[in-house]
Amino acid sequence: MDKINLAEAFSRINEFWSPQIAGELNGQQLRLAKLKGEFVWHHHENEDELFLVIRGRLIIHLRDKDVELREGEFFIVPRGVEHQPESPGEAWVVLFEPAETLNTGNLENERTKRNLGHI
Repeated sequence: MDKINLAEAFSRINEFWSPQIAGELNGQQLRLAKLKGEFVWHHHENEDELFLVIRGRLIIHLRDKDVELREGEFFIVPRGVEHQPESPGEAWVVLFEPAETLNTGNLENERTKRNLGHI
């Protein structure tokens, strides 16, 4: 049981859109990711997904609206809702979701990360 310093943990992430596990509790994972540019449209059939912005800005595109998140704000994408995250510049984001959740949800492609590293 060690405490985690978020700034230090984010400094060890060198790849965009590649979540790293910072902690696990009750079958859930706290994941850290650096994001930049657009991700793919996808949804998570059985899992809700929380995005908490630590640094920068994140836009969650939904089919009927866009949700803009700034530092200190979070948004929960309900299960089954198609979304596309986008960060115009570099964003540091905390994700909270079940351990079995794939970053690309219902899609499997070159951006899918199956074996996440630990910070």
